[in-house]
Amino acid sequence: MIVGIDARAAAEEPAGRGRYVRELLRALARRDDRHRYVLYAREPWDGGLDRRFSWRLSRARDPAWNLVAARAANRECDVFLSSNSYLTTWFLRVPGVPVVYDLVTFDRSMRPSRRSALIERVTLGLGVRRSAALVAISQSTADALVARFPSAAGRVEVTLLGVPETIASGNPAPPSRLLDELPASFVLAVGTLEPRKNVPRLVAAYTSLPEQLQAQCPLVVAGRVGWEAGETMRMLASLRDRCRLLGFVPDADLAALYRRCTVFCYPSLGEGFGLPVLEAMHAGAAVITSDRSSLPEVGGDAVAYVDPENTASIARALERLVRDPARRAELSERARMRARAFDWADTAARTLVVLESAAARRATARP
Repeated sequence: MIVGIDARAAAEEPAGRGRYVRELLRALARRDDRHRYVLYAREPWDGGLDRRFSWRLSRARDPAWNLVAARAANRECDVFLSSNSYLTTWFLRVPGVPVVYDLVTFDRSMRPSRRSALIERVTLGLGVRRSAALVAISQSTADALVARFPSAAGRVEVTLLGVPETIASGNPAPPSRLLDELPASFVLAVGTLEPRKNVPRLVAAYTSLPEQLQAQCPLVVAGRVGWEAGETMRMLASLRDRCRLLGFVPDADLAALYRRCTVFCYPSLGEGFGLPVLEAMHAGAAVITSDRSSLPEVGGDAVAYVDPENTASIARALERLVRDPARRAELSERARMRARAFDWADTAARTLVVLESAAARRATARP
């Protein structure tokens, strides 16, 4: 089978969809199969892939890129995994399988990126109708997709994610000197600074803690600044020396932050999967996260849950874990055990089953 993959995000996006594409490609490369993979992008990603993987590059901008890639895939592929856009499926004659990460753009209360929201609202409906199958990265996302587009029922498969190789490795690259400047104890938050990450409520909960605890455990925030981040940045600035803003950090630093933090807090209002929670669990962090969307699928009984819209709920969980080393140790052990169940090898295997089935149905349907 010749599999086409939209691999733009591998080189273009450091997190999010970029993380998904890079880890999926690594997992596919570790498999011993006879499939060939044609990777469509603007620039190649140097991920050490073998000869089964070849690149097809076009510098065209969206939406022209999607048409160019689809036309090329129609000539040379048996099936196409659309990992970065629903629009590409509009132009495919071979079976198209889009990846659905979340339905956040349809929930105005999450204040999604306006550009992304507009594009996804316009393209997803026809993408669902044109697709041979769909891949969702959590059951929560699959359920939300079917609720909005009932025609997806019976065609959407859940492929949970795993811990990124660069974080899961037993011998990660050494962290930078940046971490030498951090205190021995701190509360960690990770993620793009945008509305649904709910950082203002986290800051409000943190400032309600006793001053002694705030002095003992400053808030450390890692992640790039996203959209509509004004309120978030003002709230973080109000903490003064009780907060350290690190910006985007490489995986070696991120892995060390997860290992060293006293508590990892991720009170997101909604996630397609919640990869930072899984990463922190793998590192043995004591995790606080939200009791909604996909996050309970990831956390199971290995994390502490809060109502992300209730500042007092977040504050209670923070204070309990900062004060209670025995509880942190218990969650740490549970988290490590649960994280072992999530593996990119499984993600790749399940994704291939969907792609193989879609290609086989088309082959059978040919006269």
